[in-house]
Amino acid sequence: MNNKELFEKKSVLSAIINLAIPSVIGQIILVIYNIADTYFVCMANSDHLNVAVTVCMPAFMILSAISNLFGVGGSSVMSRALGKKNYARVRNTSSFAVWGCIGVTLVYCLFSLIFMDSFLIGLGAVDDTVRQIAKDYMLYAVVIGGLPTALNTLFAHLVRSEGQSLQASIGIAIGGLLNVALDPLFMFVILKPGQEVLGAALATAISNCIAFIYFLVLIIHNRKKSLITLLPTIEGFKEAIPKNVILVGIPACLMTLCENISYAVLEKQMYAAGGIIAQSGIGVAKKINMLAHSIVRGMAQGVLPLIAYNKSSGNRKRMKKVVYASGAMSIGISLICTMVCLIFAQPLTQLFLDSKDGINSLSYGITFLRILCIGAPFSALAYTVISFFQATGKGIRSLILALLRKGILDIPLMFILVHLINPAVNGLVWATPIADIVCSIISLILFFIYIKKHGQNKREYAQQA
Repeated sequence: MNNKELFEKKSVLSAIINLAIPSVIGQIILVIYNIADTYFVCMANSDHLNVAVTVCMPAFMILSAISNLFGVGGSSVMSRALGKKNYARVRNTSSFAVWGCIGVTLVYCLFSLIFMDSFLIGLGAVDDTVRQIAKDYMLYAVVIGGLPTALNTLFAHLVRSEGQSLQASIGIAIGGLLNVALDPLFMFVILKPGQEVLGAALATAISNCIAFIYFLVLIIHNRKKSLITLLPTIEGFKEAIPKNVILVGIPACLMTLCENISYAVLEKQMYAAGGIIAQSGIGVAKKINMLAHSIVRGMAQGVLPLIAYNKSSGNRKRMKKVVYASGAMSIGISLICTMVCLIFAQPLTQLFLDSKDGINSLSYGITFLRILCIGAPFSALAYTVISFFQATGKGIRSLILALLRKGILDIPLMFILVHLINPAVNGLVWATPIADIVCSIISLILFFIYIKKHGQNKREYAQQA
């Protein structure tokens, strides 16, 4: 393979830069286009429009959960197969991942169409006006644009598993940058005032369709030198490929799903405790706080094939160096993001929300952002370990940590802290950083237990070296 030198010979820092930096940039662009949606919608000065986009975001992110189920799982299995030079298994795994993702995504899009009203209420669109506006976003961004959106993320994972991190990130960047360019065009030029959410949905759907075409052309163009195949194969259901893909992919999928469930619970509790203006404030605070998480996610996704390859080939010493170096970089960047959010919370939030007298969405957003950003370095540590266990095929451990980070800890904490902290809305937000701190401690314990037992080079690799 052309990338054998990258996986085996290049210095650890150089390999991380080659694989992770394009992935990080791609994730940052994703956050920028998510923030752009909120920014342009907020220009309409309507809390109802802002909340409508916010409550739809978990439904949209479920598409990423489906992609991660087959993409993270498929990438891990493919990279470990590359480490063992089992190229037939790489092809069969890519086939299963593609068609599995298509099938599950179509089922989800159909579900979203049939049960749209109930789904939106469950996501926090309790207000009738918000729910009616949110339907436009759901229809075009999730139902109609769902399949190309899910396949974009999946293809990025599969292409990255062969060491083509730059090409994967270009595809993600195309979708993100197009979305940012199309948002104001649809919101303020093509459509009438009051249809800003519909404009955001159309911009998202169209940009993802174009990015999908890019990935399709890339894979077809590289078909002679790439092991990724788009053709369905019977062999994709053999050799325990579905089991291994799903076992590793479930933690990544559930982590995204539980994040969305957690956000939906937070939205509904926030509406009950503070009304529509508190919902608007937490929506903006979450979007701004996404930057640190996007960097960590990009770093973890970028180095996952590198960790998986070296674990499978037996070079555990190089594997550990990759984890330590990428983890230190993620935590360091997260600390910088935390300091920036703590110091500049007000001007950052004012980019989206207007200043008014008394308690309003702006004052809520400033407070919420300062609380949320505290958990960023701890989240970086936990995510690094979760991704490490995904790369090494330890699905159960990554699953435990993923559920601890979102779901098992933070949701119960919301219901407890809302009664212990005054004002109650702050208690809801504090549940997130507290859960991140606890999860990071447990992550470290499980990681060092694994390293102590499995951290030495395998005998076969030592003989080859």
